[in-house]
Amino acid sequence: MGVNYYKLLKVAKNAMEDDLKKSYRRLAMRWHPDKNLVNKKEAEAKFKQVSEAYDVLSDPQKRQIYDLYGEEGLKTFDFPPPDDAPSGDSKFRFNPRDAEDIYAEFFGGSGGGVGGRGGGSGRSHHNHSHRRNGKKKAPAIESKLGCSLEELYKGATRKMKISRNVPDEFGKPKAVEEILKIDIKPGWKKGTKITFPEKGNQEPGVRPADLIFVVDEKPHALFKRDGNDLVVHRKVSLLEALSGKTVELTTLDGRFLTVPVDEVIKPGHEVVIANEGMPISKEPNNRGDLRIKFDVKFPSRLTAEQKSDLKRVLGGGL
Repeated sequence: MGVNYYKLLKVAKNAMEDDLKKSYRRLAMRWHPDKNLVNKKEAEAKFKQVSEAYDVLSDPQKRQIYDLYGEEGLKTFDFPPPDDAPSGDSKFRFNPRDAEDIYAEFFGGSGGGVGGRGGGSGRSHHNHSHRRNGKKKAPAIESKLGCSLEELYKGATRKMKISRNVPDEFGKPKAVEEILKIDIKPGWKKGTKITFPEKGNQEPGVRPADLIFVVDEKPHALFKRDGNDLVVHRKVSLLEALSGKTVELTTLDGRFLTVPVDEVIKPGHEVVIANEGMPISKEPNNRGDLRIKFDVKFPSRLTAEQKSDLKRVLGGGL
């Protein structure tokens, strides 16, 4: 059957936010361990239960999943979020929160003690500070950073505008905006990670998550990257393959490159131009190679006259 959070919090199933807050305030004040020094074990258990009940029922997504699957399902399985739940991860996983962190968030931290309004027990600031210094860190948040091949070749600077939630002076979440500067280094590869420590949302009792941007390489119309090399494909006619071909290219940094190919170009032939590939990020003075791969287009048919001319010119030398 699982735990009945509504019964624990002494509220109806259709209870609104204000009802939940009033009931939690009353029960948390009653069962806080520092207010029950005689029956401290019982008080701790009750305090954890009512805090967990409030944490679930005050969160729309957790509450909806609890209503659908119950307490056992909420804690045991990963579920796709309900259709009208807030967007986020593709699956929901219940992460129990510390009862004291919920209490501190609700009553605005350590300033008011257990009494919540300046009175109550002597739960010291030192203890609260110790908890804050040892609090868990939220899981890192990763986002893709789409980069063109030109940016990864030459380097670039990106400015990313982010919005995140941080507690205000009353412990309530407020949105703040910030501009993050990302210096894209020449030679960076797909999968490179740029970390901004603790730039994620900040929640009471939890250290903010790191914000991580992961480089994703956008396709290029001409060049394809292969490690530190750049690969370009060129089609040539049979006549060009036999008589020679000059390849003209514009490099990723805008230079005009002329590559004469005098030898006979066979199917699958490749010309390698040293040091014209991608920069190597850990070796600033070195680059990969540029590889030009050729595809020879053979005619679909030849006339009798063309065949005769070929035999005469080539003389059976092929």
